[in-house]
Amino acid sequence: MSRDDVNSLKIFAGRNCVELARRVANHIDLPLGAARSEVFPDGEIIVKLDEDVRGRDCYVIVSTSTPVNDNLMELLVYIDCLKRASASRVTVVTPYFGYARQDRKDEGRVPITAKLVANLLTTAGAERVLALDLHAAQIQGFFDIPVDHLSATPVFYDYFMAMREELGDLCLVSPDVGNVKVAETFANLLHGDLAIIHKRRISGSQVKTGSLIGSVKGKNVLMYDDMITTAGTVCEAARVVVDAGAAKVIVAATHPVLVGMAMERLRDSPISLVVGTNTIPDTAARVGPIRERYTELCVARLLGEAIHRIHHNMSVSALFNKTAGTKR
Repeated sequence: MSRDDVNSLKIFAGRNCVELARRVANHIDLPLGAARSEVFPDGEIIVKLDEDVRGRDCYVIVSTSTPVNDNLMELLVYIDCLKRASASRVTVVTPYFGYARQDRKDEGRVPITAKLVANLLTTAGAERVLALDLHAAQIQGFFDIPVDHLSATPVFYDYFMAMREELGDLCLVSPDVGNVKVAETFANLLHGDLAIIHKRRISGSQVKTGSLIGSVKGKNVLMYDDMITTAGTVCEAARVVVDAGAAKVIVAATHPVLVGMAMERLRDSPISLVVGTNTIPDTAARVGPIRERYTELCVARLLGEAIHRIHHNMSVSALFNKTAGTKR
């Protein structure tokens, strides 16, 4: 990277994304921005910059994962700090966007919190957002600033193509109807078949799995989704395809949220391999019950390339090659 880039482009990290941000910065041959986030005894947070950002193009990387509210507040303070220090532009890089599932009024007297968060980020001073696999593509429209919505499927594509021969007769299974388009495109990329499972969500943690559309008998099944939260959906779906004669079940998800009974469900399920990414910090340290069956992929190269392209006013859509798109 040129000397001008080193002086004009700055990448900062929230407390929960230091390692990922360092890898992103390394990919584009930059030092990580010098800053500190400190918490007062009463729980208030303050961000202090240890270098000049006046006139710089600044990117702050924070996943608003658990603890969601703490990380979201840190991100808002970070944006305000950078703007008050006269950064020319502040771009929020959110590998995982919290509150994304609260994206519509699906019953009476409930909020649309994803829109509220979008408003908060914009009001704080963010001028652009770089997101990875939002739970619903419509969230892009909640922002009044540019949003670059990336898919992590190029990362998964490289991983699964490297082992494509051992996957043999492959069938991509969409664990819900909302992910069919992604599963179909991924099936074409990996030269596999496609099947769909119909599900009905009873509550935030309980899912009723219905019928299987398509044949998985004797095939190795790959289920790909944007996130695994309580693992209720994928574990029920895994049992459905095994009962239908699947030989092997692999689950892949961009965001391994893995809360509640997720670990226990995955441990007791017929799933042989779970593949996630590092959009959720410290996942590898939390997967004890399934450690031997868990693989973590890194999205730093994808984010780094996107940041490089945005900074140089280059096309970000070029990154969409070998991608199955994003969930609708």
